[in-house]
Amino acid sequence: MNPEAQTKATASIAAEAGPKARRMKRGRPLRFQRRMPGPLWNDVLGERPVGGRLRASRRIFTAILFTLFCIPVQAVLIQLPGPAKNSFARFYHRSLCWLIGLELRVIGTPCQKARTLYVSNHSSWLDILVLGATLDARFVSKAEVASWPLIGWVAKLGRSVFVSRSRGRTGGEVQDLRSRIEAGDSIILFPEGTTSDGARVLPFRSSFLSVADAAAQIQPLALVYDRLGGLPVGRRDRPLFAWYGDMETGSHAWKLLRRTGTRVTVVLDESFAPDALPDRKALAALLSRSITETAATLRQNRDVNRH
Repeated sequence: MNPEAQTKATASIAAEAGPKARRMKRGRPLRFQRRMPGPLWNDVLGERPVGGRLRASRRIFTAILFTLFCIPVQAVLIQLPGPAKNSFARFYHRSLCWLIGLELRVIGTPCQKARTLYVSNHSSWLDILVLGATLDARFVSKAEVASWPLIGWVAKLGRSVFVSRSRGRTGGEVQDLRSRIEAGDSIILFPEGTTSDGARVLPFRSSFLSVADAAAQIQPLALVYDRLGGLPVGRRDRPLFAWYGDMETGSHAWKLLRRTGTRVTVVLDESFAPDALPDRKALAALLSRSITETAATLRQNRDVNRH
């Protein structure tokens, strides 16, 4: 077929196809984005709607306002005898959990005896609110927290025990902690020594349990943030709750408080006397194994039964 005849045949076919052929023709090829849109590279949390920003602003404002109201109340109660200061501290922490939209689920029963040493895993600043709402006990916190604005004041009014990481002061601080336990206080201890990424429990340091022999009872507990938007939390979403490394508290709280349907589960195991174990290394191994297994069960969205 000569070129002129071929051109006429092509035109005839196009005319018979009519509008359908024109609709199927594209002026340019499809272009796909290489990643999800958003200004933050590798931000697994993605963009949030305006409602999320308004929600976070409201929660932060009400939490600060409520804290400023509670500070003078606790400052007065702490000077008075009786359990009122402890009850008010638990009320304060429970109220904060409610104000930021964090549902609290507790499985098991806290040991009610004085001089109880509660041992827990640690992944976030949220742990302070959660355990403060669950237990009648004092926290062991690093010394830098005492100088933080607002948070430091709250920690002091909660009668937290501040310890440094300086080797030269360790002996005196351990003795001070032992004296507080012997005086009847219960203590919350994080033997990991730092916060984890929420996907695992870090090895326990036996040196943190050097005061265990002063306690009347030891109770292990595990806490896991297991719901986001009312659904089970996956591995990629755990950084929303976990606060570790060089994360800033402000930006971390902002991302978290924009979300809804968040929940934390606390599992309290059976308490036991410290003399049930031969030394603190065996104690650290037992506690680490128990808490690690319970936390893994919760992360896998399986039920943990405690009576």
